[in-house]
Amino acid sequence: MYESLLELDPVKINFNAGGMHVINVILSFVMFGVALGIKPREFITLFKKPKSYILGVISQIIALPLLTFLLVITFSNIITPTVAMGMILVASCPGGNISNFMSSLSKANIELSVGLTASNTVLSVITTPGNFALWGSLYVRYINKHGIHALQPLEIDKWQMFETVFILLGIPLVLGILFAHFLPKATQKIKKPIQVLSIVFFLAMVILAFSNNFNLFLQYILFVFFIVLIHNALALSTGFSIGKIFKLPDADVRTLTIETGIQNSGLGLVLLFNPKIFPPELQLGGMLFITAWWGIWHIVSGLGISAFWSRKPLKQ
Repeated sequence: MYESLLELDPVKINFNAGGMHVINVILSFVMFGVALGIKPREFITLFKKPKSYILGVISQIIALPLLTFLLVITFSNIITPTVAMGMILVASCPGGNISNFMSSLSKANIELSVGLTASNTVLSVITTPGNFALWGSLYVRYINKHGIHALQPLEIDKWQMFETVFILLGIPLVLGILFAHFLPKATQKIKKPIQVLSIVFFLAMVILAFSNNFNLFLQYILFVFFIVLIHNALALSTGFSIGKIFKLPDADVRTLTIETGIQNSGLGLVLLFNPKIFPPELQLGGMLFITAWWGIWHIVSGLGISAFWSRKPLKQ
């Protein structure tokens, strides 16, 4: 398995300036759609009963990256360094854009879901580059110290990553909130279509990225599939376990499960496509495959859990 995964690393996905602009616009559009469902007054309710909210933030930006680090350390003899770094990158991203929709299907706490999506997205300007730098450097230090694998030098420009996350997530988020506040009727009309288009555009982004390497993707999808399956199961279990351990209401447990298990891997792809953050000469194909498949699989797993919970009454 390890030797097979190594064959993914030479894969390079290079976009010209026009292609990068298209990718950036897609992600900004997705975040604008997320922001349309955010109403500042909903945060008042969260602050009155902050326990679930605080635990949700901890689950997303502290527990998941930490457990992901422990996971890649545990399987360091099986997975390649770039695959491990891809898992750390995904875990460092904020919640995915369809988590609110899935929370609604699951009879979860929608206000909590929206609040966590908004706050974790805003915090991601700091937490995404911070978590990736922290856990990524610890992982590299570990494998180099134990002589497990050799990893090419990977110096990430944290300020460039900070700038990219701020422009692509922060600005669309603010514009979407303002749009929803001042144009509520128009927001109601376009919110659902934008949610659907967001999923379509993301899938188009993945297809565009791998159109020249589709045969290679099919050849190694089995390995990538099981890695992402285990990692996504860990993410979902993290939110669920924290909710249960701290005896949160059933609706809040469902929200934490979905918010922690649905990651904005689209952001991870955009960061990987940015040559100022990850120079094209680096062989990081493993990171690309993991991040891209995460974006597809978490939709499948999230909708599956939502369908199950939609038929299951909430526990009082």
